[in-house]
Formats: sequence, C-alpha cells, structure tokens
Amino acid sequence: MNNINTELGQITINGISYVRADQVPTMAPIHGKRAVIVVDRGWMVAGDVLEENGRIKLSRALHIFKFESVGFDGMIKDPKSKKVDLRPLSSGFDIPSDSEIFRVWVDDSWGL
Repeated sequence: MNNINTELGQITINGISYVRADQVPTMAPIHGKRAVIVVDRGWMVAGDVLEENGRIKLSRALHIFKFESVGFDGMIKDPKSKKVDLRPLSSGFDIPSDSEIFRVWVDDSWGL
C-alpha cells in the first residue's frame, strides 16, 4: 500500500516550509549589454560590453574608483549611493579578455 502523495508541492517540518527544487522561483536574468567587470591589478569598471578579437571594449564606461562600507554587493545594488565613487571614462575602456577576473551583469542604465 503506497500512501505517498507525489503531487506534494510544499512540506512543513518544525515550522519551516520547504518546496520542491523545481518549483523554487529564480531571479529573472538581466538581458542587457552592461556589466561591472573586475580586472586584474584591482581595477573595477562598468560599461556596455563588446567582445571582439580577444578584447573587451566598454562604451559608456565608468571607473569604479571606490566604495565605502557598503561592500561589493551594496555598490552593485545602489551605484548612486554617496558611498560609491564612479568616474566617467570619456574614451571608453579596452582590455585584453584574459585580464578579466569576473563580471556581474547589471541593468543597461547602471551607474548613469
């Protein structure tokens, strides 16, 4: 006799509700062209990304000069904070692809 409910979507154990892994809502991906890129030697920049010929080229580029007491995540969430210092790079920014440490995709108006 099998009394297991296979349609169960949620279960509560010790007051904590759990859901099936395939029903966990996910954050909608950001589908744009703008990213914050951390580059070797400690540089952090943001801009509209174009990758070509082994290079990463940023237009509408910003140098993330510094951020204080908000952490990297706080800077990503609120680039207009008084604790974040963004400086425009009027000539854009062009780096070799292999100098990128990582990137975080952001909204197309991030930091502007």
